[in-house]
Amino acid sequence: MAAFIASASVGSRAFLGTAVPRTMSARSTSPVAAAPMRMMAEMSKSVPFLLKPKNLDGWAANAEFDPLGISDYIPVAYLRESELKHGRICMLASVGLIVQEVFTWGGAYFPKIIPPIAAHDHYLQTGMAQLLIFIGAFEAISYYAIQQTLAGKRAPGDFNFDPLNLGKDASKRAHYEKAEIKNGRLAMIGTGGIITTQQVFHDGTIHMLQNMPHY
Repeated sequence: MAAFIASASVGSRAFLGTAVPRTMSARSTSPVAAAPMRMMAEMSKSVPFLLKPKNLDGWAANAEFDPLGISDYIPVAYLRESELKHGRICMLASVGLIVQEVFTWGGAYFPKIIPPIAAHDHYLQTGMAQLLIFIGAFEAISYYAIQQTLAGKRAPGDFNFDPLNLGKDASKRAHYEKAEIKNGRLAMIGTGGIITTQQVFHDGTIHMLQNMPHY
């Protein structure tokens, strides 16, 4: 406690502009000397003109990309849980948005709708409430998992689901963890692109790719 009080006292005197101690060189406090110190700071690999995010070290697929500094205010474990969840959803969604142009179950409940994003308005009139109930139930259950993650008792996104034992070997598991995150990030961008183009051109993705010069 005494050491803490003493350090606080020294810090307060420095803040108030008192004399620099003899052990410190006056030159070291000048702006000119401070510039090299800033240059020595480690910069981000993905955004070279920004400082490297200090809280992302050790996480799989770390690209040192956090231009808004979100990881300085929100636990990285929570951010990784969210990234994995959205990435997994978008990996499924990107496939589903394309497959529906080729195959559907048919009938009144599963008609073929082009573009596939128009299915949203269709199901608002049929079974959207049921989907919302299922999603809400899953989110309620996953809340406990998030609490376990924040307490350090569970790895982010880990639901012990590995029916093919792909992660049995530690080195392979690290590879698949990195691959999942990278593919999830790509799927989030891809799903956004698919939805945007279908909404703008009111057509299916496959048909648009086949008739690219006309768009």
